Amino acid sequence: MLKAFTRNYEDNSTEAGFQFTFYCDLCHDGFKSSFIESETYKKGKLMRGIAGGAAALGHLLGGKLHNLSYTVSHGSNVLSERFHGMSPEWQKEHEKAFEMAQNEAQRHFNRCHNCRQWVCDADFNEDVGLCVECAPRQNVRIAKARSDRIMDEIVEQAEAGSFFTGKIESKTLICPVCNKPSGEGKFCNNCGANLSMNICPGCGAQVAKGVKFCGECGTRL
Repeated sequence: MLKAFTRNYEDNSTEAGFQFTFYCDLCHDGFKSSFIESETYKKGKLMRGIAGGAAALGHLLGGKLHNLSYTVSHGSNVLSERFHGMSPEWQKEHEKAFEMAQNEAQRHFNRCHNCRQWVCDADFNEDVGLCVECAPRQNVRIAKARSDRIMDEIVEQAEAGSFFTGKIESKTLICPVCNKPSGEGKFCNNCGANLSMNICPGCGAQVAKGVKFCGECGTRL
């Protein structure tokens, strides 16, 4: 039974060689160990050592072997199913390669003395020997708090400030004479027609020139 320094790992080994991926318990980023080619596979002993039948052999050599993760509690069961029929020589190689992979990966992981999780270097507060979840880095917290306060002040100023102080006026966008976009001036950009607004004698609302009835009270203009 294989025992790892962390339970959060994946066995990527195949009949051709051995490789493992170890994951951070916080961010779940992974470190993949170097690939180690199987001496048994190179020597051709794997064909004679497989006892799982032609179907199992075809499945393995066909490249359809899926990655399966396993923990200490059920790792032996998963391995016995995945690598069923492998020769004793291959199994020994597998265990040795797993130990080498752990030695390689463990240099990139740290164990939190509080929560006992294995975390990558990026998630480890080396000043206090704890993961950043148990003991966040002070400079990171200060920077985050400062950024949050700046955003709050921006929102507060935006809500309290008045950004438009001009006069809202009605504008005729389509010239009533040529029926083309007239621009924002007092005269049409296309035909020169006067675009100043009329005043409804019934309600006093501003009405565009050329309109026959007031849109507010219906008075004929």
